[in-house]
Amino acid sequence: MRPFTLDRPADTVEALRLGGDQPAADAPVRADAQYLAGGTTLLDLMKLQVMTPARLIDIAALEEEHGRIEKLEDGLWLGAMVPMADAADDPLVREDYPVIADALWQAASPQLRNMARLGGNVLQRTRCNYFRSLNWGACNKRAPGSGCAAMNGVNRRLAVLGTSDHCIAHYPGDFAVALVSLGAEVSILGADGTSRTIAFEDLHRLPGDTPHIETNLAVGDLITGFRVPAGAWTRRSLYLKVRDRASYDFALASAAVALDLAEGGIVRTARIGLGGLAAKPWRAHEAEVTLSGSALDEASARRAAEAAFADAETHGGNDFKPELGRRTLVRALLEAQAKEVRA
Repeated sequence: MRPFTLDRPADTVEALRLGGDQPAADAPVRADAQYLAGGTTLLDLMKLQVMTPARLIDIAALEEEHGRIEKLEDGLWLGAMVPMADAADDPLVREDYPVIADALWQAASPQLRNMARLGGNVLQRTRCNYFRSLNWGACNKRAPGSGCAAMNGVNRRLAVLGTSDHCIAHYPGDFAVALVSLGAEVSILGADGTSRTIAFEDLHRLPGDTPHIETNLAVGDLITGFRVPAGAWTRRSLYLKVRDRASYDFALASAAVALDLAEGGIVRTARIGLGGLAAKPWRAHEAEVTLSGSALDEASARRAAEAAFADAETHGGNDFKPELGRRTLVRALLEAQAKEVRA
């Protein structure tokens, strides 16, 4: 790990001043100064020298300002500085938004869940081997313009949805998949102190020809929290994760499902997110449209899954992923349908 300077601002105003006081960069992840919350991804990448910031801004002191879970009149507020473990165990989250609790409980080890904060968790970076090792020169995400060794290399875990000719890296997280399925919003403070709110679905970018630009954040932006809208579908929701080992692993395929069902099992609303399969947290809009107004059974669930993966592209090692994704989604839909939900 290279030497770096550590700043410890006392409040949000000072943190933003430090975050904005740096040279321009084409992407926040390539900026000289990086915010440090739990550090469970950033410090790993610094040890690997994949990220080499000259300055860290430790935002631990911001936990009182941005570390609350609150029931809103129209939904749920999750502060960016809430530890993953606290959100996973929160009674309100577990009762009214089980897909969020499920996703958080199945993410990482207990030690990491206690350390990692929600805001940093949604910004975790791909686990693509070629991105995380300097031994490989070709990685457009790590070194723009260098190529993508994963195209014809070891790509078993990599994405089949939303990829480009320049990058097939996958988004590895779980919590973000639950947020995207529920139509959450993310609140952001700019370095100049101005606030804005965007759909969570728009936070992450597809790789296109600039895979190193992973989000629509600007340099110095600080995520302050997430608003999850209330709806009839939130209680009948779950997160299903398929992985190589159950104790601690990233998803090969996952599905976040939230359903509002009428009498007879007719789907009023279906909300679906997919994880481990795409370049970003993936909202399966085509599958949702396919299900709307239909009786939910194995046949209709399969049609929805076919729609979700109609545009999937594989690269040899990950040829199995579209079918694994379809089966994961079918199972998640049927398990959500069968849930007993308190009125």
